[in-house]
Amino acid sequence: MNAKKAVLPSSGKNGFHTSPASRIFDVCNYLFFGIFTLLCVYPFYYIFINTISDNTLTARGQVLFYPMGVHFSNYTQVMKIQGLGQATLISVARTVLGSVLSVFASAFVGYLVTKEKLWHRKICYRFIVATMYFNAGIIPWYILMMNLKLTNNFLAYIIPGMVSPFNIILVKTYVESIPAALEESAQIDSAGYWVRFTRIIMPLCMPILATVTVFTAVGQWNSFQDTLFLMTDRNLYTLQFLLYRYINESNALATVLKNTGGNMNINLAVVQTPTSVRMTVTMIVVAPILLVYPFFQRYFVGGIMIGAVKG
Repeated sequence: MNAKKAVLPSSGKNGFHTSPASRIFDVCNYLFFGIFTLLCVYPFYYIFINTISDNTLTARGQVLFYPMGVHFSNYTQVMKIQGLGQATLISVARTVLGSVLSVFASAFVGYLVTKEKLWHRKICYRFIVATMYFNAGIIPWYILMMNLKLTNNFLAYIIPGMVSPFNIILVKTYVESIPAALEESAQIDSAGYWVRFTRIIMPLCMPILATVTVFTAVGQWNSFQDTLFLMTDRNLYTLQFLLYRYINESNALATVLKNTGGNMNINLAVVQTPTSVRMTVTMIVVAPILLVYPFFQRYFVGGIMIGAVKG
């Protein structure tokens, strides 16, 4: 009896059987995510090409897809803005110190709330989670900061955000996925909680800690409301707060930068306009944090998903 051979769909490069329907799906999938990627990247590309293009064309909105009349004088002019260097130093300092201390403190609290011996562990954890949904408001917060002497104080950028409920939840879930036997072996050797946390738990939690670091660093770098409410000392202004001010005062700032040229024979293509000031300052503020993302991107899936799956 001759059995007919089954006809299998053709195999793709990876050995998987493909069909016309699956090929169409792949094409649509790649097309959709390609367009989505372009939509995400284009705003940053648009800002950049407008910072290096003819300022008169930029002000008219004629620069859309490629730079026109390329020059880099916008960056040299904006660098002359008073207080920009000090604001950059403050932003970098608060981002580095705030991120390191916040990640360490949140990780340690997240580790502690996994311990059964912690006094009223569940109540403490629920109280921490509740702070994500309820807050007293801006006025009580400002009064508290004022009573703690955190107005016009650099520590106002560090202390209030040291312990983040969201970060605690991420670390706690990740720690619970680590085999308990690893920590128990150290406990048999008389290692305390601090030794177990620093020698065993933290090295194993590097994926989630890297993810939390990115979240915290982005939050610290982009924050400007604490400067708005708490700081009157110009030496403590952050880069984001200067961006906020310069966007609101771009007309006056463009006039000041234009007058720094010193003569009337200046090229109109490089004369500062409100649009060029907004675009250039925005690019300067956004660029550093964009450069950090690629180095931590590979930790995102490993950090978030491993900590989210329990079985």
